[in-house]
This record gives sequence, C-alpha cells and structure tokens, in this order.
Amino acid sequence: MTPRNATLTRRTGETEVVVTVNLDGTGSADVHTGIGFLDHLLTALARHARLDLVLHCRGDLDVDDHHTAEDCALALGAAIDQALGERRGFARFGSAYAPLDEALARAVVDLSGRACAVVDLGLRREALGGLACENIPHFIVSLAATLRGAIHVDVLRGENDHHRSEAAFKALALALRAALTRTNDAEVPSTKGVL
Repeated sequence: MTPRNATLTRRTGETEVVVTVNLDGTGSADVHTGIGFLDHLLTALARHARLDLVLHCRGDLDVDDHHTAEDCALALGAAIDQALGERRGFARFGSAYAPLDEALARAVVDLSGRACAVVDLGLRREALGGLACENIPHFIVSLAATLRGAIHVDVLRGENDHHRSEAAFKALALALRAALTRTNDAEVPSTKGVL
C-alpha cells in the first residue's frame, strides 16, 4: 500500500504552521496552537478520524485568535489533500452522528475535489477557552477550502457550547474516517474519472 502521509509548512506574516498527517494512523495527536480549546478540538478530530496528526503553530495571538485558527485549518486541509495524492482507492463519502452528553451533531463529507462548507453549530457564547466561537465554524469552512471537499456539519441539539463544539468535531472526525477508508481497488471514486 502506498503511504498516505504529508508534511507541510504554512508561513505568513501572521502565523507559522507546521503540520504532518498520516491518514492511516492510530489517532495520535501532538497539537500545540497556543489556543487550548483549539488544541482540544484538533486532538479529538485526530483521535476519532484515526489519523496521526502533528500540528504546531506560532501565531499572532497578541492580535487575536483568528489568524491562528484559520491558518491551522488551511494547513491541515492542504496536508490531507496532499496525502490523498491522486484520490484513488478510497471511499470518498462519509457521514456520522456524534453525541456528547445532551449535544448531538451530524457531519457529512464528500472528498470530491471541490470545496464547499455548510456549518450550523448554533453557538451562543462569545468564546471557549481563548477561541472565539465565530472561529469554530470558520475553522471548518477553511478546512474544506484546502481539503477540496464538501463538508456539512450541524448540531441538532444541545445546551452547552463546549459540548456542541466538541460533538461537531467528533462527528466530522467520524465522517472523515469513513470517507478516507481505503477500498480494495485503485479506481477514482467518480463517474468523471477524476476528483
């Protein structure tokens, strides 16, 4: 089997992100973004998607958390895209529900080569652990852009915004895990013959 891993660095005037992914990993995570709650969400994403993730970021947190959250998402999506290579021999589609106590989230993904994101988390708080709640759905939108996939995530119910956010990332992880699953052929999973 061809390894499905990638390492890349994203440098801007605002951040420097170094990310390594192994799509056929065990779910290990070494994540340091400078934002505790973002680290928590990315660790859950890696664990439940069963991908190995190393992601370190130095960002302009003296400004705010936006650039760090966005650039971590862009770097992660680009790394997964790179690791997919020619996008052959994998399931392509995935969907999942994930509960966290009273919260219930749903995620559906299509690693089609076309970026689209529809995200409705219904968060009410201003921030969670140094991460602005507006940057949680923005992370998913940014991830879809460089991953080149359609990602739909919504939280169906829940009272606690921590639970709502974490359930959303766990559902996304499970949907990605299904979509990234290797198949027993080397075909491109598309009637077009290309993704």
